[in-house]
Amino acid sequence: MTTTSSAAPQVQDEIVTAYLRHWRALLAMLRRRVGSQELAEDALQETWLRLSTLSPQTPPIADHRAFILRVAGNIAIDLARREKRHTGGVITDDMVLNAIADTCPSPETIIIDRDQLRFLVLALTKLAPKPRAALLFNRCDGLSHREIAGRLKVSESMVARYLAQALRHCRDFFRDER
Repeated sequence: MTTTSSAAPQVQDEIVTAYLRHWRALLAMLRRRVGSQELAEDALQETWLRLSTLSPQTPPIADHRAFILRVAGNIAIDLARREKRHTGGVITDDMVLNAIADTCPSPETIIIDRDQLRFLVLALTKLAPKPRAALLFNRCDGLSHREIAGRLKVSESMVARYLAQALRHCRDFFRDER
């Protein structure tokens, strides 16, 4: 019986020695596994605690390094799961701000947009009827050149000319009026 009790501290000493010898590689492996330096250090500390409190009834360990890696890996997985559960229910300040953020445009933006819309309406009223209709069919109704040509009873190439004319007119109107 005394030989068994003297063998247990020797096994524990060998495991602790192996832990200390492979400490850096173990930390690097844990960091890769959990993706965080903090969690890796926590897992390393927990591994140390678990290894230092091995019971005397622990069966003989053939490969101390593999045993330590297994213990540390299991602890790391447990810590990562616990961290994931914990952070899954956490609400950050950014999440709160995004949830209550007003997505409506500011009063200044509304005034600027209305002003530009008034200029556009004024520009369109000074445009010939067919180019104006072609532009509105294309930009507001989303019609293709073929569909516009059918409605205006002109060729598709004429629709392209009308659109170019209308866009040039609006561009020039905005440039001159501002």
